[in-house]
Amino acid sequence: MANLEIDFSGIKSPNPFWLASAPPSNTGDQIMRAFETGWGGAVWKTVGNPVKNLHSRYAALKGGSGKIIGLNNIELISDRGLSINLQEMTEVKKKYPHHALLASIMAGTRQEWIELIRRVEDTGVDGLELNFSCPHGMCERGMGSAIGQEPEVAAEIMAWVRDATTLPVLMKLTPNVADIREQGQVAVNGHADGVALINTIKSIIGVDLDDFIPYPKGRNGATNGGYCGTAVKPIALHMLATLGKTDWFNLPVSGIGGINSWRDCAEFIALGSTSVQVCTAVMHHGFGIVDGMIDGLSKYLDSKGMSSVNELRGKALNQYKDWGELDMNYKVVASLDERRCTGCGKCFKACNDGAYQSIEITDKKARTGDPIPRINTDKCKGCNLCSLVCPRDCISMKDVSTTEAVKSWQEMVRSGEFAVADGIL
Repeated sequence: MANLEIDFSGIKSPNPFWLASAPPSNTGDQIMRAFETGWGGAVWKTVGNPVKNLHSRYAALKGGSGKIIGLNNIELISDRGLSINLQEMTEVKKKYPHHALLASIMAGTRQEWIELIRRVEDTGVDGLELNFSCPHGMCERGMGSAIGQEPEVAAEIMAWVRDATTLPVLMKLTPNVADIREQGQVAVNGHADGVALINTIKSIIGVDLDDFIPYPKGRNGATNGGYCGTAVKPIALHMLATLGKTDWFNLPVSGIGGINSWRDCAEFIALGSTSVQVCTAVMHHGFGIVDGMIDGLSKYLDSKGMSSVNELRGKALNQYKDWGELDMNYKVVASLDERRCTGCGKCFKACNDGAYQSIEITDKKARTGDPIPRINTDKCKGCNLCSLVCPRDCISMKDVSTTEAVKSWQEMVRSGEFAVADGIL
């Protein structure tokens, strides 16, 4: 079996699977049960001055089958007393010395940050995660994403923290910005030991059309929440890769956002994550999902001939390019497997109304008696839409490139093959 152990800036963990700072890491009992189940680490739910949480705080976006695609929450930091949290941190670290335990912290003034750090250090935790990213409630108080969205403010607080502790420090980044690299620059310049990304995305999940109150509903209205779960994974991967491809960024990353399976974990690691943090999937399925993550990732690494998970880290970064670097000579067209086709017509409607009118209806019949479509390969633009909407995977994309030469858009512009007059630029 491949070795899943990691070292995150001196924080040792038996595997890269960590609980994110959230309801699943709210108490010592939860974290100890998670460690017993197989989780390698945990980031304690953010501590600071205790808050009062609302009773109605979650809402979900569901798919056609009722499965949760995304979760919206207006939960704030820990509503339990700081002393209770600190006592439980101490107990967890003593009982599980070889698991990674980090404390997520949030404070206001410089003195409050320093005092909170001093008290948290006494618990024996392995590191700190700075919550510069909560997108609701706390930001209205000048904390959370109000810090992450202001690089100068984040840099000042980062300096306070760095002067106050020698523990490894991770900055947790907010996705509610135009360019994630601004926060990455603060972390690098401020001598952080790593970053965690992403926190939740500002959102309104929907509106009750009877009383016109957005979800999750309160008695007198609602507010925006933080969006997480499967649906945010593409955004998280993009921001992870953006930092990973930036020359000056050299910090380890704890990746967060829509992680449900070992495949998700592997994708985050392939784009540069050292550890991955999971929240929504645990809230939906429980701590036991880590079994499949450990088993699946181990078998995948074995199949690739990798003896350690560290060999996977960043493997996909060189394949992430700017649009202008991509091969313009690469060409694919859709190919239909008539034996599997049921004649549902989804591909025809999608292509005819939403793409390039490259699919025609024929006289051939599927076993259902419905007509089978035909791909007009001369008109097909290879956009992939038909293969994505097909419910039975009857359509694949076939490589019909006529040359092996790689030519980018940038090269074609330089050579004069594209010009402004062509309407391309």
